[in-house]
Amino acid sequence: MNSEDLRRSVTSALAAVKDPGSGRDLVAAGVVQNLEADESGSVRFQFQLGSDDASDLLKQARSTVEALEGVSDVKINVQLPQMAAGGQGNGGGGLKPGSVPAPTPKPGLLSQVSQVIAVSSGKGGVGKSMVAANLAAVFAKAGHRVGLVDADIYGPNIPLMFGVNRRPSVTGEKGQEMIDPIEAHGVRLMSLGFLLEEDQPAIMRGPLISGILKQFLEQVDWGSLDMMIVDMPPGTGDAQLSLVQTIDLDGAVMVTTPQQVATGDVRRGIKMFERVNTRVLGIVENMSGDVFGSGGGEALALEMGLPFLGRVPLDAAVAQAGDAGAPTVVSASESEAAKALDAVKDAVQKQLASSV
Repeated sequence: MNSEDLRRSVTSALAAVKDPGSGRDLVAAGVVQNLEADESGSVRFQFQLGSDDASDLLKQARSTVEALEGVSDVKINVQLPQMAAGGQGNGGGGLKPGSVPAPTPKPGLLSQVSQVIAVSSGKGGVGKSMVAANLAAVFAKAGHRVGLVDADIYGPNIPLMFGVNRRPSVTGEKGQEMIDPIEAHGVRLMSLGFLLEEDQPAIMRGPLISGILKQFLEQVDWGSLDMMIVDMPPGTGDAQLSLVQTIDLDGAVMVTTPQQVATGDVRRGIKMFERVNTRVLGIVENMSGDVFGSGGGEALALEMGLPFLGRVPLDAAVAQAGDAGAPTVVSASESEAAKALDAVKDAVQKQLASSV
């Protein structure tokens, strides 16, 4: 089957799938856009995810296309819904690369949140999301009202770490909708992972990442919080800059493993936060132990003149907690890792108090 015939076949099949919100088919309603197909059977299209879509609509669209003769693989670029006025100029659909203006601080944003801290790292694979998840959970265990924003758009692991995969509800009148965060283990959560299928990649450019983070801050009904923790993507890119442009952070926690290849990247991350006038609360050394060595994070803290917040040992309880869908401080509270993470919480709290 040539590419044009395949494209027509896919368009026809998707036109038979109805959008429950409007009653129109996915093609006529503009839910499916920019459909392409090639002679190898590869099909790709954008899916404009609306706020009132049935939770299985995306899955239905995918399975419909995959069932067609001549289709070898399906790639769907999911576009988030435009929830409120902050996404104007978007043509009535989802956010598109290049359509989101550079974030600027908004007066009164997160006015019910007492403190906001970012958990960041210079590179991936150092356990940054694990530290963010456990900090949120251990603060909640201590009686604080806590929210956790999963800003790691390309690797949204917070849903898995908290054992939740349902889609959040949307409330409010059209044009003024708000997303209700999902609560687990006493923490209010928001993640792109709640809006995508389990195997769906997030194919996004910088402006779209900025727009999603802005939505998570402005258009989620967080309520009154003592603390909001933001799990940042690794590196020094769009998400970090968007965050510091959008809100006033109370500080950033840097996570590293002991090796020089990790601490060198963290050094660059620290300098980035310093250049945008964001206080670095200190450094956490994760996976400390015989395999990775120890002391690299503490040495870096000394070199940079920053507090050393603690050392989390390489502990099987951490991996088991991920499989269990509960942070280590909840599922294995007596483990060495959990005790170390609790001590990190105390150190972070001490640094926050010293800045008041």
